[in-house]
Amino acid sequence: MAAIVSRGERVLIKPNLLAAKSPEQAVTTHPALVQVVAELVTEAGGIALIGDSPGIGGFRRVAQKSGIAAAAAASGTALVEFTDSVEFPSTGMFHRIQLARAYLDADKIINLPKLKTHEMMTMTCAVKNLFGAVVGTQKAAWHLKAGTSQELFARLLLEIYLLKKPALNIVDAIVAMEGNGPGSGDPVQRGILIAGVNPVAVDVVAARLAGLDADLLPLEREAERMQLPGSRLEDITIYGPALDTLVGARFRLPGGLDVQFGLPGFLKKVMKQNLLAFPAADTKKCVLCGVCRNACPPAAITIQNNALSIDKARCIRCWCCRELCPHDAMAVRRGLLLKILTTLSGRKKP
Repeated sequence: MAAIVSRGERVLIKPNLLAAKSPEQAVTTHPALVQVVAELVTEAGGIALIGDSPGIGGFRRVAQKSGIAAAAAASGTALVEFTDSVEFPSTGMFHRIQLARAYLDADKIINLPKLKTHEMMTMTCAVKNLFGAVVGTQKAAWHLKAGTSQELFARLLLEIYLLKKPALNIVDAIVAMEGNGPGSGDPVQRGILIAGVNPVAVDVVAARLAGLDADLLPLEREAERMQLPGSRLEDITIYGPALDTLVGARFRLPGGLDVQFGLPGFLKKVMKQNLLAFPAADTKKCVLCGVCRNACPPAAITIQNNALSIDKARCIRCWCCRELCPHDAMAVRRGLLLKILTTLSGRKKP
């Protein structure tokens, strides 16, 4: 750690604190990893801080439930809630991006993502975890602005990474998540930590360990299109066991992913209802708490006549509703043609 952290530096440790879930549910970064990293930063002479902006729930509650608050106390580390933002000029496609002041003010960032499947981006890992530097409801605004396209949202994530690059990334893949990630999937034992200074390269390696190729990963494809270092596996130097000795069964994919067959854009538009999957309330689980409605970027969800209603014409399929539902009550409803194509393609259902 002394090679990363200099004495007196303020080092922000950025775990995944998506929601108030216990460590066993594999939704958040395991507190044991957070505690050890905080202790190593302190031993190196740095001033360790732990911060994030949860997708749902108050920061203190999420930190308490996930065990991160206990890890902070045990390591003598301050918890920092991301509250106010600073507008940061960008030379990329998105000219101005607001990120948490605490994130930008830190001398160094140590990124501690959880390896999970993701309904919109297939996988969330090091680069996606940095989206947590966007404060609170501003996440919904970015989903509305860039979330209509996987490629555009991938570009946004990469530009956030480029604004302030982490000094170190350590992926918690001891117990990862497959299926309907990032909030409602199933824990899967992998027993692996992945570390590197380049989050793009870390994500590429993590994806192969999860059995996922670039054709399923819009972020990896966009990174390669931007010619970012680390976007090609053959250019990455890997230390430790050979990668092929660590690859297990492919992660089960989320139910909301599209099956892309190179159809013309006009045909996809015409056949949207049949080609795509949309969120749908599971009436046996839904308690009409309103979390999904309040989190929906395009306001496509309403509660009417004691029932949840989703306007498919307005839905941008960002899957924030599925990601943030505290009751795992948002199901996936596939269009008829998508059901047929999914079966023919052999893609596994969650």
